[in-house]
Amino acid sequence: MSEIISDPEKASKEKYDFIIIGGGIYGVMLCLEASRRGLRSLLLERDDFGQHTSFNSLRIIHGGLRYLQGFDLHRFRESVGERKWFLKTFPHLVKTLPCLMPLYGNGLHRPFILRTALLINDILSYNRNRSLPEGLHIPNGQVFDTVKTKSIFPFVDQKGLKGAAVWHDAYMLDSQRLLIEILRRACGHGATVLNYFEAYDLLKNQNEVVGVSALDKEDNETYEFKSCRVVNASGPWCRDIGARFHQDIPHLFNASIAWNVLLDREPLSDHALAVAPRKPGGQIYFLVPWKGKLFAGTGHAPWLNKITTTPMPSSNQLQEFFNDLNFAVPKLEANLKNIIRIFSGFLPARQSGSADLTNREVILNHSDYGGPKGLYSISGIKYTTARLVAQKALNRVFPQTRSHAKETGYSFDISQNDYRNRVLHSVNWRSSNEDIKPGDDLRSLMEEESVQHLDDLMLRRTLLWADPSMALEIAPQICSLFHWDELRCKLEIKRLKESLAVPRFERQHWAEKENE
Repeated sequence: MSEIISDPEKASKEKYDFIIIGGGIYGVMLCLEASRRGLRSLLLERDDFGQHTSFNSLRIIHGGLRYLQGFDLHRFRESVGERKWFLKTFPHLVKTLPCLMPLYGNGLHRPFILRTALLINDILSYNRNRSLPEGLHIPNGQVFDTVKTKSIFPFVDQKGLKGAAVWHDAYMLDSQRLLIEILRRACGHGATVLNYFEAYDLLKNQNEVVGVSALDKEDNETYEFKSCRVVNASGPWCRDIGARFHQDIPHLFNASIAWNVLLDREPLSDHALAVAPRKPGGQIYFLVPWKGKLFAGTGHAPWLNKITTTPMPSSNQLQEFFNDLNFAVPKLEANLKNIIRIFSGFLPARQSGSADLTNREVILNHSDYGGPKGLYSISGIKYTTARLVAQKALNRVFPQTRSHAKETGYSFDISQNDYRNRVLHSVNWRSSNEDIKPGDDLRSLMEEESVQHLDDLMLRRTLLWADPSMALEIAPQICSLFHWDELRCKLEIKRLKESLAVPRFERQHWAEKENE
């Protein structure tokens, strides 16, 4: 597989078809789709690739079942198609996931209604398994009786239980590896990508874009990159970039906060569990098995503050989140002491101060608003449909290339080297096998994937973060692989510790609540 090479000096001497600002899943998918059309792209990410919103998802690739409730068949079909693409393209990183929802005979959650909904879902997605390997097929949905439900989910609240609806979606085993492998593929087809580069000025001739100026945050050097088109795909910060390069356009992104929590608890089932507190308007949450732990999400609330790089739910929001989970599954008894990590980020809401998510992406040509010709901004909603939004954006920016986009070139190298099995898909660093030399494996990643910092390696290239205590224990050993001096190692370990920490205020508040 191709490597991600950081060579800003060389990159500044090239001319590109377009420059992408933002290295989350939307910017990365733009790179990938551009490579199919023979376009040369440069991606600039001010931090590490996929460091923010993209890293904080629940890792489910939704097939759109929930959209049937509102008869949104357009989004349903888009989601079914993109789920299929992920399964087909990344069979080593995306698997099918059985999901179970207990039914209690109230509202829409009744066996008859869900049986009908699952049948419609199967009929409308009749081609969902075409060209997929048999082991990745999405089975038909089913409704189980109470006996079968309790055998799959022993901790289910049995009071009033009528059975359960079961369907299948897809699940990213390691979302950070998925994003990096997409980047590697794009680089193999001509894309150039640079992390820790902050685009701070738009270069113009009259009112036409000719490039951007960007700061290398590692070396504090400024570079100019040439292109007559710039696409702002900076996620929650797209309005900031829009304002810097042209003007603030409010409907581009109104922030709400969403969060998922990884708990140091054993999974409650081998199925993902869709559960809701049994109260009026109770939200549905998912409890997902992940490498022997329990992933819980998604909490969601309005965001009234300034957009930051590390958003966190308040202590009251977290408490309400756990109260809902424990109400939905009384035997769960989860609390903040169980938290391994809080994954929080921003999602676009319909309007400022709302938690009601928008239902369509925004693809905006700034020249339509009196801005410079060649400047575009995009804002998306879901990880699942990021590639599709990239296609739509490219159709707008490069309409002449639409017919050249062929369904080829998605043949990723899925051979799993020993180091990937040991380091990337496992958190077991300690081994009695003297033949295993994880240091050599990590050096390969550092050289091939533009690793600039310790937390880049441990959080976004490997799974070593999943055991925070072990990650900090082995951090000095891993620092030695970088050949840093003692001061740099101390700073990098401090940075890693901050990245792994559950906010102290949240812990203190929770402890106070428990002692009341």
